[in-house]
Amino acid sequence: MKFLQSYPKEVRVFLIASLVNSAGGSLMWPLITMYVFDELGHTMSDAGFVILIQSLGGIIGQLLGGALYHRVGVKRLIVGSLAMNAFGLLALPFTSQYWFIFVIMMGFIGFSNAMSMPAIQAFIGFRFADRRGELFNVVYVANNIGVALGTALSGVLADLSYHLSFVLNGLTAALFALFFFTYLTKVDKEEGEVHLSKRSRASGELPLPVLLRDIRIYMYIGLGTLFLWFGNSIWNSGVSPFIIEEGMPKSMYGLLWTLNGILIFAAQPLVSWIRRSWTATTSSQLIGSGIFYLAAYILMMLVHNYAGMVLAMVLATIGEMLMSPAIPAFLSEHGGKGAPFYIGLVGGIGAAGRVFGPYAMGVLYDQAGLAPAVWLAAGTAVLCILFYMLHGWLNRSRVQSELEAVGIQ
Repeated sequence: MKFLQSYPKEVRVFLIASLVNSAGGSLMWPLITMYVFDELGHTMSDAGFVILIQSLGGIIGQLLGGALYHRVGVKRLIVGSLAMNAFGLLALPFTSQYWFIFVIMMGFIGFSNAMSMPAIQAFIGFRFADRRGELFNVVYVANNIGVALGTALSGVLADLSYHLSFVLNGLTAALFALFFFTYLTKVDKEEGEVHLSKRSRASGELPLPVLLRDIRIYMYIGLGTLFLWFGNSIWNSGVSPFIIEEGMPKSMYGLLWTLNGILIFAAQPLVSWIRRSWTATTSSQLIGSGIFYLAAYILMMLVHNYAGMVLAMVLATIGEMLMSPAIPAFLSEHGGKGAPFYIGLVGGIGAAGRVFGPYAMGVLYDQAGLAPAVWLAAGTAVLCILFYMLHGWLNRSRVQSELEAVGIQ
């Protein structure tokens, strides 16, 4: 990890804190479907409904988080949302015995967790503008090292106690809130940090109609991401119950996500080569992402066993590695003062896929098993590719500026 020495100490500390937080988060999120289906004894449709409510809260949180960045200030927004998320997670074991309250609490957790996301991404884009592209990728890798560590334990914790994973997730969220409070208090006192000052917050506000007018920058990238996350719901609402019904240990599902996290770190040289050779711009990275996801679902159609799922996870992970850093990098580069709003808006549009995907996949699985759910995932991957292509075409002048920045005419 010698390359990290080229970054300031604050970046390295931030990466460690992000890694710990993502490790805590990954203890819970792959297990919600299993928890509802296995522990609470509800159907996959009910499990999909819970994730639907959680995702609805996430949409509201993303939109509100992006809109409040300049109005509230980054410290109050990030620390406050993380503290609310920690409270919700720690309270979850005490509410799960009451179905109605459990569903509401999952919506609250989705809301509070998502509200911090656009603020954190926008903060990185503003504070480290000269290296934002590479730093988005480094933070993404650090987060997923945490995911690899967390998911390695998630299946084991599920065999011991689902509630233990909820509590540990809540504690890491509380620690992340404390880190940001300390870190941003120090940043706020530094000279020249005008983007955190009261004067900057006022000057950073742009009228909502002005922000919404540039449909090209957010609409089609948001719709492409919506269909991508819709299809990606197959892992929670198709693969996880398939593993349970086939009599495999629940830890086998956790291992798929451990593989995902390991690949995001270990396959960086491969993805860097793909970027250099085939996807020099953020738009081409998004299109390539959709193609890899489609290939993963086609493989799942052809190979109906655990080995096929492992290979499909490899392909889907490469798609994820192309997509996840590209979206905040594009919006930070071309969104100007409206970047926090656009990051939250695109995140909110994309999160709609997480709302409808799990429920649709859960219903299909209850009715006919894994096969129709995989076909639906493949169809949404095709729509994802088409919208990303439209986004690239409509933003071709911005794409050209990216090519010129890397020396390609």
